Amino acid sequence: MSLCLLDEDSFRSSCKLLLQQSEELRDSWTWEPGSSEEGYLKKIALKSVVIDSSLKWNLIDDDEGEAADVCGLSEGSSSSQVFQYEYHIVYSCSYRTPALYFRACTLEGRSLSLEEVWSSVHPNLRLRLKHCPLNTITQQEHPLLGQPFFLLHPCRTQDFMRPVLQAAHQQNRSVNYVLTWLSVVGPLVGLDVPLHYSISSSSTKPD
Repeated sequence: MSLCLLDEDSFRSSCKLLLQQSEELRDSWTWEPGSSEEGYLKKIALKSVVIDSSLKWNLIDDDEGEAADVCGLSEGSSSSQVFQYEYHIVYSCSYRTPALYFRACTLEGRSLSLEEVWSSVHPNLRLRLKHCPLNTITQQEHPLLGQPFFLLHPCRTQDFMRPVLQAAHQQNRSVNYVLTWLSVVGPLVGLDVPLHYSISSSSTKPD
């Protein structure tokens, strides 16, 4: 198997290690079991974000031709608000990688639109979003819950994971695929991964 692909057993092992570290760091990740051996990681967080209404958005097609709302960032009154974000890390059978599903709402319970989600991206990440292969957020049905969620599309995951995993392999160094991947994609949608995870992972070994 290619180094940048992840089978379901490895996904669950990586999630188990991340959960162990999360418990040590009190980072509130939980495992939500599904049918059979399926399941996903879940985290709920309150975030104070700035909504930039001056940005403009272009609808683009998803690379599989699926009927989904897809929004790409382009340049365009800001207001700070507190939102509740719910993040799910789910195994993608199609791409054989993790996939980050999430949704957000106001404290009154109103769901954020796709444009509002994009507008909440931290200004320091906007140039990165414009030029990196991760600038696609789609709205799709959650594969395990059957509910509408936003998805940071996993079609380019292999591209940015390949050099990381190859370097680790050459150095005979173990890497938690899910944690490494999350450290890259999480901040793009307001999900910060504390640096303490890196310290903790150096002393945490797979079963």
